[in-house]
Amino acid sequence: MNRSFFRQDTVQLAQKLLGCLLVHRTTEGAAGGMIVETEAYVGAVDKACHAYRNRSERTEIMFHDGGVAYVYLIYGMHCCFNVVTGPEGEGNAVLIRALEPVFGMDLMCRRRGTDRIENLCSGPGKLCQALDITRKEYGLDLYDENGPLFLTPFRHFADKQIVSSRRINVDYAEEAAAWPWRFYIKDNMYVSKK
Repeated sequence: MNRSFFRQDTVQLAQKLLGCLLVHRTTEGAAGGMIVETEAYVGAVDKACHAYRNRSERTEIMFHDGGVAYVYLIYGMHCCFNVVTGPEGEGNAVLIRALEPVFGMDLMCRRRGTDRIENLCSGPGKLCQALDITRKEYGLDLYDENGPLFLTPFRHFADKQIVSSRRINVDYAEEAAAWPWRFYIKDNMYVSKK
């Protein structure tokens, strides 16, 4: 992967990220999982997007060139990891909603306080806790496999294996709430339940 990969159309990229491996190396060790669920957010038109009419200290990284991490806190306790997409100035990102654990399971289990593999990364807050992704990773490049946090190709899924639906918990976004910009792998046990 290189930076140009992340400059693609955000909705298309949300589908292309399915099957990619997300890896985080920390002092505790490395852990990684295959992306099985995503949601696209397009700043210019999308009332569910943090960058819609809102360029702030929190969202500034979303307006950078694609291929960097946007990490934010929800409910005052859970981090969510996003991939900034598109060219500089647009304010787009893809939320990574779920991973299928691939390696570093013992480390992820310890961080999550569970030995249920299917529950390690089945939600955006869970996967950040399992991989120890925090706001410290805000702005990191995601295309450098020598870096601490990166994405790399792993597995390809045919179009018929990819399901699209409405995004989750964006009912406030008026017409944008109905847009089918959530993508996930059909019948995958790691896809988030809500």
